[in-house]
Amino acid sequence: MDFKKFCDGIAKEVSDTINPLIGTKEAAKIVMMGADGTPTKKIDKLAEDIVINYLLETAFCKTLISEEAGCRDMGGQSGTIYLDPLDGTHNAVTGNPFYALSIAYAEDNMIKKAYVNDLAHNESFYAEKGKGAFFNKKKVKISNTRLLENSTISIYGKKFEPETIVKIGEKIRRWRLYGASALEICYVGCGRLDGFVDIRNTLRVTDAAAGILFCKEAGGTVTDKDGCEIKFSNDVSQGRCLVATNGLIHKKVIEYLR
Repeated sequence: MDFKKFCDGIAKEVSDTINPLIGTKEAAKIVMMGADGTPTKKIDKLAEDIVINYLLETAFCKTLISEEAGCRDMGGQSGTIYLDPLDGTHNAVTGNPFYALSIAYAEDNMIKKAYVNDLAHNESFYAEKGKGAFFNKKKVKISNTRLLENSTISIYGKKFEPETIVKIGEKIRRWRLYGASALEICYVGCGRLDGFVDIRNTLRVTDAAAGILFCKEAGGTVTDKDGCEIKFSNDVSQGRCLVATNGLIHKKVIEYLR
């Protein structure tokens, strides 16, 4: 099965279903507690249900790990899907056009394929291990920004511990906060951002799996905040810190995070 076409079909149905709810109070209604330990809003559940139905009907994978549903057996013979049905829920609820569907496919604990769709603009980011990263079918690569003082970076830190992010924020040219991590990591991969930093220790495998492969396949570097290989748990209640850059500024970013 063509993974990108499969995901494109899912993205279209998710978009068509949630569009009437964007920016409404109805979208924000709490319907359950998610497996990640946070409240699941109506708009999240609608998006997730669509993806789950697709996966069950096609037996596409053996296991699903999703932000809302947690770990589920999907009836397939092999493979794991890491799903964030609506990355940037707050943006969708408040009507800010920056939210996405994020799907990563893994075999033997290795991410093989990644798909992120900007549902507000119907932009797709797709990557396959060893074959590159593609934005709307066009092969892309990271930016060539070499100096931290010329860089544009998305930076997230703990609100009660601002010292670290202020230290790096003073060294860069532009500071961005879009509110949808999967999309922002993909933005690093296609050169719209030079870096993405999240040191809140709350980023889950479902948030980051697809974006990480996309960024790496585009030539980027992704590590934890200490510059080491990042390892995620399949437990969606556990978070991590993450740094993704074009690679050229990575050492400097890590240096200022220490």
